[in-house]
Amino acid sequence: MPFNPDLVRAAFPGRRVDFYKETGSTMTLAAKVHEDGAVIIADSQTGGIGRYNRPWHSAPSDGLYFTVVLRTTPLPVLTMAIGLAVQEAIARYTGLHCDIRWPNDLLANGKKCCGILTQLHEERVLAGIGINVNHESFPFELDAIATSLRVETGRTWPREALLIEVLNSIEAFLRLPQDAVLAAFTQQSSYVRGRRVAVELNGTEVRGITAGLDANGYLLLDDDNGRRHTILAGGVRPCS
Repeated sequence: MPFNPDLVRAAFPGRRVDFYKETGSTMTLAAKVHEDGAVIIADSQTGGIGRYNRPWHSAPSDGLYFTVVLRTTPLPVLTMAIGLAVQEAIARYTGLHCDIRWPNDLLANGKKCCGILTQLHEERVLAGIGINVNHESFPFELDAIATSLRVETGRTWPREALLIEVLNSIEAFLRLPQDAVLAAFTQQSSYVRGRRVAVELNGTEVRGITAGLDANGYLLLDDDNGRRHTILAGGVRPCS
C-alpha cells in the first residue's frame, strides 16, 4: 500500500516531514537537515545503513525507513531510550511485545524486526530507524535472523499510523531522566542481566554472563575467566 506522508504531517503540524519514494539512505539526507525533530522518510532505500555500515534490507513499500533529527547529547542512554520508545509503540499499536538486545535491536521470537542507528553529526544526533512491518519474506541470507510485524502477527499494518505512534513515543521517552531510562531498559531487555552472550572485543570473541548496566548505560559482562568487561558498542549475541 502506498505511503501517505500527509497523514504524518497532519499529526505533527509545523514539523518538517520529508518523504522520498526512493533514496540511498535517509541518514545521508538527514545529515543536511538542521530542524530539530525533522523526520526523513523513504519508501525504499537502495543503500540503507545498519550498525558497522552493514547494509539494511529495505524492501519497497513493506517497511518503515526513517531518520529523526535530534538536538541532544549522544549518550548511550539516548540510544536505549529510542529503543524503548519503538518497543512501546509497536506493543501499543500491534500487541506484539519485542525483546531489546542491548543497546537497541528489537527482536520478536528471537529474530530481528527493528534496527536503530544513532550517529552524532555536528551538533545533532541522527536516529535512523528501520522497522520490518509488512514483509512476507526475506532474502535467503536473512531468513534465519529477520522477521516482520506481519510475519509475527499474521496481518498487515498501516505504516503511517505506526510511524505516528513511534514519533509520539520517542518524544515521551526523551523527556525521561537518565535513571528512569536505565531502569526501564533493565526491565524490558532480557539481555541486561543473567544472559549468556558472546561479544567481540578488540578483535577477540569474549563469552560470559551479562551483569547489568553501569551508570552511563554501558553493558557489563562477566567473562568465563571471572573478569568484568564494560561493553561500549553493540554486537552482543546469545551463545551456549
